[in-house]
Amino acid sequence: MSSICRSKPVEGLRFLNRVRTICSPFIHRPNRCIATVAYEEVRSSPEKPYNFTAFILHGLLGSGRNWRSFSRSLASSLSADGVNWRMVLVDLRNHGKSAEIEGFLPPHDMENAAKDVANLVNSQGWDWPDVVIGHSMGGKVALQYADSCSRGVYGQSARLPKQLWVLDSVPGKVDPEDSSREVEKVMQTLQSIPSSIPSRKWLVDHMLKLGFSKALSEWLGSNLQKSGDQMTWTFNIEAAIEMFNSYREKDYCPLLEHPPKGTEIAIVRAEKSDRWDPETVQKLESLASNGGGESEGKMSYHILPNSGHWVHVENPRGLLEIITPKLASLV
Repeated sequence: MSSICRSKPVEGLRFLNRVRTICSPFIHRPNRCIATVAYEEVRSSPEKPYNFTAFILHGLLGSGRNWRSFSRSLASSLSADGVNWRMVLVDLRNHGKSAEIEGFLPPHDMENAAKDVANLVNSQGWDWPDVVIGHSMGGKVALQYADSCSRGVYGQSARLPKQLWVLDSVPGKVDPEDSSREVEKVMQTLQSIPSSIPSRKWLVDHMLKLGFSKALSEWLGSNLQKSGDQMTWTFNIEAAIEMFNSYREKDYCPLLEHPPKGTEIAIVRAEKSDRWDPETVQKLESLASNGGGESEGKMSYHILPNSGHWVHVENPRGLLEIITPKLASLV
C-alpha cells in the first residue's frame, strides 16, 4: 500500500477532538404505520453544513454505538479543505434503541431491514447517502439496499450510493450445517439462556464456562440493560434470530457479478476471519480482476491484515487506510 494511503488517516486523527456525536431522535409516525429506526450522527464539524453522508450499519446483536469511535476517526481523516462528512450510525430493527420502537412488522429479513434505511431517508427528507458501510449482517443489509434501490423498490427519487462497503460479510449463502462458526454457536447459546438474566457477571461467567472468549463474553454483557431486579437484552433475540436466518439464506453474488452502474461495491475480508471458504475467496478475486463493463458499476476486493471478524476493533487503523482514500476520491 502506498505511503499516501497510510498517511491520510494518521493525519486526520489530529482533528479527532473536533469531531462530535449528535444524538438525533428517532421519528415514529403511527398515522403512517411506519416505524423509523433510531440513529445518531457523527460529524467532523457539527457547526458547519455537511457535504457528504455515509450510513454505517452494524452487525448482528450490535448497535450503531459500536461504531462511534471508528466513525469519529473516519470523519476526522476526511476533514480537509472545507469538506465535512456526516456519519449516520443506524440501529437496525430489533437492535439497539430501535428494539424499543414498536411497529417493525415481520418478516424480519434483509429486505425489510434495508427498507427501514430507505424509510429513514424519506422520513427525514434527507438526500440519499453517498456511501453505505455495512459490517457482518449489516453488510448484507447494505447489499440488499443497493439491490432494491437499483430495481426502483424505493421509488424514482431514490439514488444509489456511489460506494458500498461490505466488511467481513460473506455475500453468498451461509451453510447452516456448518456448526463450527462462532456466530451460530452464540445464537444457539442465547436461545437457551432465560430472557431475564441475574447480572452481567453471571452472563460473562456462563459464556466463559461454555468456551467462549472473554472479549466476546464481555461484549455480549455490554448488550444487557437493567430491568427491575434483572437484566434484559438490548436486542429482540427471537427477531434477531429471524434476521440471522435471512442473512444466511440470501445470496448477493449476482449483484457482485453485475454491480449497478455508478456504484462501486467494495468487499473487505478480514485476514484472520473464520467466515470465508477458499471457493468464495477465489470467486471474489476473479470478479475484482475482471472489472466491469461500461454499462455496469465496479467491484473491488480488499484484505484487512492482522484482524479477525471485529474489524473496527481489531485493526481500525488498517481499515481506515483502506476506506479513507476511496471516500476521499468522491470529493
